[in-house]
Amino acid sequence: MDTITPAIIPRSQHTLSRKWISPNALRVLYRLKERGYLAYLVGGGVRDLLLGREPKDFDIATDATPRDIKKIFKNCRLIGRRFRLAHIHFHDEIIEVATFRSPAADEPEAETAAETALPPVPSAPESAAPEEQTAEPAPPPEPLPEAPHRPRPPRMLKTEEGMILRDNVFGTPEQDALRRDFTVNALFYNIADFSVIDYVDGMEDLRRGLIRIIGDPVVRFTEDPVRMVRAVRFAAILGFKIEENTGRALLELRDRIALASPARMYEEVLKLFLLGEGEKTFQLLRKTELFGVLFPRLNEWLNRETDGFPHVRIGKAFEWVDVCVQAGRQVAPHILFALMFGEYIEEKAEAFRSAGAVPLEALDRAVAEFLSEQVPRVQIPKKVALAIRDMLWNQSRFEKTKGKYPLYFLRRPGFSEAFEYFRFTSELTGERQELRAWWKEFIKAHPPVPAGERQEKKGHKQPERPPRKRRRRRRKPETRQPKA
Repeated sequence: MDTITPAIIPRSQHTLSRKWISPNALRVLYRLKERGYLAYLVGGGVRDLLLGREPKDFDIATDATPRDIKKIFKNCRLIGRRFRLAHIHFHDEIIEVATFRSPAADEPEAETAAETALPPVPSAPESAAPEEQTAEPAPPPEPLPEAPHRPRPPRMLKTEEGMILRDNVFGTPEQDALRRDFTVNALFYNIADFSVIDYVDGMEDLRRGLIRIIGDPVVRFTEDPVRMVRAVRFAAILGFKIEENTGRALLELRDRIALASPARMYEEVLKLFLLGEGEKTFQLLRKTELFGVLFPRLNEWLNRETDGFPHVRIGKAFEWVDVCVQAGRQVAPHILFALMFGEYIEEKAEAFRSAGAVPLEALDRAVAEFLSEQVPRVQIPKKVALAIRDMLWNQSRFEKTKGKYPLYFLRRPGFSEAFEYFRFTSELTGERQELRAWWKEFIKAHPPVPAGERQEKKGHKQPERPPRKRRRRRRKPETRQPKA
């Protein structure tokens, strides 16, 4: 492979400043530099700083191996098998450090998953029968077979289709830049001279507002199908367009997302919809038909009308979440998925009730069916599904406003999440507005009591008793025997 001469953008020609970089990231960069290693700030942190955005995290790439990093930093933990990483733990932050990777294996040929199977272990020879041992002398014992050679796990492992399962082949900065996903994510910031290093024309794509995959889009999306989802996320969050060849390959290979790990896709879905541009991301996923691969049953339901009306609630749900995120409020995963899937699950529960199931059983069956549908593509944890079930079940409790029940319900765990869902559905549909207003006044009149004050009140009601004094037993007078 021909060596690429990178473009070096000096400090005077870019806007990235050290004062915007996390002090912990700077400590790591300078420590590695002092020990004689190359160390660059890389990835989304550089991209966001150049765009004037606040980065979510600061990642570092270096020519130090994970073991070297472990020796330098006592607060380091090595993680990952598919992609070995070092996490440097500080009091309030984790800085992720990766060794420069190469897109090609250093073995003679990149191994496939089928080639890593171990050879069968030969069975030991059967012992001779007792009668044969008495008839003639026993032959000398055969040597035990040697333990089968177990090859070390390959540092580069792909499926037969070309999807990467393991990627731990170390390389140069140039190789590391070429194996990254998109050009705007392959820019390096050099702490030595404060320059930006660009191997892939990422600065130009940053100026033009383009999401362009590095290399052949078909090959790169085959290696890691999750890159297609990331392309949509970056385009939505940054307000960029997907480059033509990248977009064409995305549409052609979109069904391959089903090959990605469902657990990994769960984490990617949270990033898609909890970064403040969920509604725009949803529309772009629908446009590229990736939404139907991630959520096939929900997508089918969205494509058909109910009672002659299209399903618009899910788009409004993402707008609601965006407003919360942009205001600095954290939205828990179970609230996100309840807003996304709530109407869909409620229709399922209604069908089960019409078939004769009692309300709670109908809701349980609806949530279980939804979970079984979704797990093969996006593995929503069971505890999240149970929290969704509780949130939906609690909606009927808002109808009870008499006596002590409202205060009892207000103090129950999960009330605030249930009220968020109730408030959202009421504002969207225009129904139960008087009931919503009543509950808002009731909550204002009965603010939640902090846990510490609750403990104090409990202590006030039941004061601790002073320790009981032990009663001393009186000694019996000794009876003296008369002297003889």
